[in-house]
Amino acid sequence: MLGFAIGIIVTVIAAYFIIKNYQPQTVLLLAGLVLLALTAVLFPDTPILYGKTKSIGATGFDIFNFAKESLTAQVAGIGLIIMAAGGFADYMDHIKASNSMVNLCVKPLQLIKAPYVILAAGYILGQILHVAISSAAGLAMLLLVTFFPILVRLGVSKAAAAAMIGMTAFMDLGPAVGTANLAAKHAGIETAVYFVENQLPVAVGVMLVVAVLIYFTAQHFDKVDGHVVAQTEADEATKAEENSAPGFYALLPVIPIAIVLVFSPLVIDSIKMHVVTAMIMGALIGLLCELLVKRDVKGAFKGFQVFFSGMGKMFTSIVSLLVCADVFASGFQIIGAVDFIVNSVQNAGLGANVMTVVMTLLVGVTAAITGSGVAAFSVFSQLAPNIASSFGASSISMILPMQLMAGMGRAISPVAGVIIAVSKSGECSSFQIVRRTLIPALGGMVTMLILNFLVN
Repeated sequence: MLGFAIGIIVTVIAAYFIIKNYQPQTVLLLAGLVLLALTAVLFPDTPILYGKTKSIGATGFDIFNFAKESLTAQVAGIGLIIMAAGGFADYMDHIKASNSMVNLCVKPLQLIKAPYVILAAGYILGQILHVAISSAAGLAMLLLVTFFPILVRLGVSKAAAAAMIGMTAFMDLGPAVGTANLAAKHAGIETAVYFVENQLPVAVGVMLVVAVLIYFTAQHFDKVDGHVVAQTEADEATKAEENSAPGFYALLPVIPIAIVLVFSPLVIDSIKMHVVTAMIMGALIGLLCELLVKRDVKGAFKGFQVFFSGMGKMFTSIVSLLVCADVFASGFQIIGAVDFIVNSVQNAGLGANVMTVVMTLLVGVTAAITGSGVAAFSVFSQLAPNIASSFGASSISMILPMQLMAGMGRAISPVAGVIIAVSKSGECSSFQIVRRTLIPALGGMVTMLILNFLVN
């Protein structure tokens, strides 16, 4: 109880400072270190260690070493994906490939005269792509490079386009997703069977509901923000600059997506292609094109430095925030706040359906607070089989909504990596993105729970 109370108090204080526009990296880092320090003082038997790391010999120093280990893990994982995607995006802008792609795609889309329909359809497309591109942040960065400028040119606001892209990984679907594999393991079934027989029947209905809600909420918030829907045309100087790149450059920004899709369980599953690998390959193909077109080796090599500069900018603005959020989330868990929630639910004596809703909401709330769907589901998923069997219910009926809710909670978390990543392109704060994703997310959550009870 004490750990839970401390965790809530520190969380409320941290939220207050963030809402008051204090630097979120500093606030979250200090909040996480405070939670770790209080754990060391009040619960000396609890190890202050990151993952499976070992103590460096003194608990006081372990607290700061925790931040170092988090930095190592985040930079090597999701942070590297975000940095590589940011570098690739900047390089595509530098060689005018993004402009070429936008010019190619925007002309037929302009004939539809319904930018918000395209926005809603973009969510469904992105959610389908997430089956192959398992990283939510990686998928978002790919779409920010390719689809985002098209939506803006068609007339929707940058915030609306960014919020939609932040929703594309709303549900973690498919055999390539870690939480889906973990859910199938706890349910005692094959991952492919879990995907086809359990996830898909629920996911289809959720996607349709979310797409409709994105359509209406995007229009509403754009109107509230005073955004005027109008297709934009570049001035003559910008058009000349855009057209300076060869037409085939329009294909360069989608090369990483094509590589990831081809070398995935959907087409060729014998080769495991990482998003970062695809980004590097795409950037180098762009460099080769620059060499062939401009025949200026020194200039092309100098231009490629934009890729690395872009990576550095993403570390400063986004990855640093991910590390600080990770330290905070880990401190919240280590001090015992999560364990208290779990034990309270187990001792409540609720019915199977009510317990399923409660467990699912716990995952969603934890994912929203920590920004990590994987961490939230990992904490609670191992409890589901035993809880479900004690009520005479199937484990899949409890595990499925919990697993899907992990991604859904991430979509309304202002500290989630994917939300932070899209907020920069949307030229707004992560809280403003969450304001736009909240209604579609809540609608999707309710739909998911209803369909789960009907199907499973």
